[in-house]
Parts: sequence; C-alpha cells; structure tokens
Amino acid sequence: MASVKIVLRRKKNNDGTYPLSIRITKDRESSYVYTGHHILETFWDEKNRKVKKSHPNSVRLNHLLSKKLAEAEDNLLDLEVQKNDVSSAAIKMRMKGSKETSFFNLADNYISELKSTGKFNRFKADTSRVKSVKEFLNGRDITFKEITVPLISRYRSWLKATGNKAEVTIVNKLKILRTLFNIAIDNGLVEHKYYPFGKNKIDMRTPMSLKIGLKPEEVKQLEGLRLVKNSPEYHAKNIWLLSFYFAGMRVSDLLRLKWADFQNDRLYYVMGKNSKTGSLKVPEKAMKILLQYKGQENNHDLIFPYLKDVVDMNDTFIVQKRISFFIEKLNASLKIIAERLELSKKLTMHIARHTFGNISGDKIPIQMLQKLYRHSSITTTIGYQANFIYKEADDALESVINL
Repeated sequence: MASVKIVLRRKKNNDGTYPLSIRITKDRESSYVYTGHHILETFWDEKNRKVKKSHPNSVRLNHLLSKKLAEAEDNLLDLEVQKNDVSSAAIKMRMKGSKETSFFNLADNYISELKSTGKFNRFKADTSRVKSVKEFLNGRDITFKEITVPLISRYRSWLKATGNKAEVTIVNKLKILRTLFNIAIDNGLVEHKYYPFGKNKIDMRTPMSLKIGLKPEEVKQLEGLRLVKNSPEYHAKNIWLLSFYFAGMRVSDLLRLKWADFQNDRLYYVMGKNSKTGSLKVPEKAMKILLQYKGQENNHDLIFPYLKDVVDMNDTFIVQKRISFFIEKLNASLKIIAERLELSKKLTMHIARHTFGNISGDKIPIQMLQKLYRHSSITTTIGYQANFIYKEADDALESVINL
C-alpha cells in the first residue's frame, strides 16, 4: 500500500526555512510534491504534522496542507482502481496536473529525480540527450502520443545530418525517448498502444562496438616508460597499470579505494556499478605502485588524492561528478603517453579493462573471468570476452587458405 503524509522536507533553504511538502511513499520509494511554502523548523508540529499556531499564517497553511493531502489521497485511490501496481511518482504526476503528460515536463521531473538520487553519470548523459531532442523540436513541447515512428525516424535523420555519424551514438540519444515513454506508460500517462518501439517499429538494438586492448609488448612499453615523478602523466600511468593489474578494475572504483580495503596482501572492495563484492591478491607490481602513495595524507583514508576535497563520500552525486571530471583529466594525460609511445591505437582508462580481456583471451576459464570482472551474469562475460578470443577463428581460416 502507498502512504501519503504531510512533512517538513529536511532540505534547508538558504534563509534557514524548510519546504512544506506532501510525501508519497510506495515500496520504500518516496516522491515529494512541494506546496511552494516554507517555514522555520520551530513552527512545525512533527507529531500532529501541521504548522504550529505560533506561525502568523498557520490557519491558511494548515488549510492548504489538508487540501493537498486530500487531493493526493483521492489520486491514489483513482490510480489504484485503474491498476494494481501504482508508483509514488505516478501519484505525484497526477497531482501536478495534465502538463506532466508532456514530454519535457516529464523529462524535467526525471532529470531532477536522477540528481536527487545521486546518479550523476545518468544525469549528465540524459540531460544532454533531452537537450538534443529539444533542439530537434526547436524548443516545442510535445505529448507522448506525438512521439510516433515517423517523428523518431525524422529525429534519427536529423542526428545524422548534425554530425552524429556513429550508430551507437544515435541509438544512445534515442534511448531517452524510450526511457521516458516507459515511465509515462508505467505512471498511466499514456496507453501502451501508442508505444513506438519494438517489433516492426523503431529498432533500439545497440550496435556492437570494437573493443581493442593493448598487446603484451605494448603494456611492457608502458611499464618501462620513464615520466616526471608526480606529473599528471606519471599518475595516469600508475592508475592505468593498477586497473590492468586488478583485472580491469574500473577507474571509478580505483579512485575510491581506501587503505582499509587492503588486508593480508589482498584487496577487498565492492564494485560501484553493481555492488558485487570480492577479493583479489595484490600482485607485486601493483604493490610497488601503491607504496608510492603510502604516507600521503588524504581525507577518508583514500589512496589517491582526487576525491580528497569531497566533504561527504556518501554524497554519490558529488562523488560521481568529481570522478567524471578526473577521468577526463586522466584520459588527456594518457593521450600524451600514447603519443610518446607512438601507439597506433587509443589509450584511455577503459582500455585497461579491454587490455586485460585481450591478453587473457581464451587462457582463463569463462567462469573465472566472470568472477574477476565481477559480472552479475556469465552471459555478459561471454559476450564481452568474445571480443578478444580469436584463436579458433584464426585456426579455421588458416586451415582453409593454407593449401
């Protein structure tokens, strides 16, 4: 069952007041409808959930809150009659009126939710994708019924004409339309019969991208490269190699590593992407790099200094934002390194993961690779590693052409 309550939202404004809100909770997920009024905490009666009489406008505010509460409860009943599974966001959207059925009003709400839940990477990517749709429509808002197969086809053509040549880029930009359409359907804002994606409609399959890692001799070149100590390139090289030594650990996890994660010559950490836990032996090569950072004072017991200025490491939005910023810096330094090594291929932090996959090839059983990669599904591992297993195909080719 969903619940609806009047609350004083604990998000302090610059003037010290807090917003009066209606909190809608379903399955432990909450959405808030703001009344547009704010009061000091001293004027709030938490037990009775109303404004204290000592507030000069208590009667008017309490009347408004009662009206909003009743409206929310009515919308909850209406939606539960229509469908058994109703979300807190659906009630919120119903309360905010018919404007929420438009694409950009729903998009604004969706982007705000991403920010409030700390999902910076999704926030950054999807904000850009919504902006692209707005540019295509010249700022005109549309309803979900107007998002048809012909319109999406025109948008796809527009993307190509405006410099988006890669099919994977185009599909990623189209995904925001599908994401918001699904949200609109789930929240009862549009009927499924208008859904423009799927069989005989808009195909949203993401094309396979080439995954090319370094060869063993190229890794050795990188290991032997002498750089100015503590220069940006010096640290970028160290972090890239650590990623490779730890089975292609993602840089977002590397930058969050703490000294406490290392116990008894082993690394214990939780992967940020899927919360999978695990442990790895610390190779001697990795230990030599880590010891270079030992004794440096960083907040939060962090090994690397990149997140030392973050006040609260539980603020996932800020943490992800800082990580995104420094990944760009690291990749810029790796580009300089690639030029020095005269590599003919791209060198980025993510290439460390591809390099481990490339060198492991078919040497390691797929079940062990799943464990090393921390994939939730072995199907994901099989699909990923297929990019780097060439021996059988190469042998098959040779058996035919070597007459």
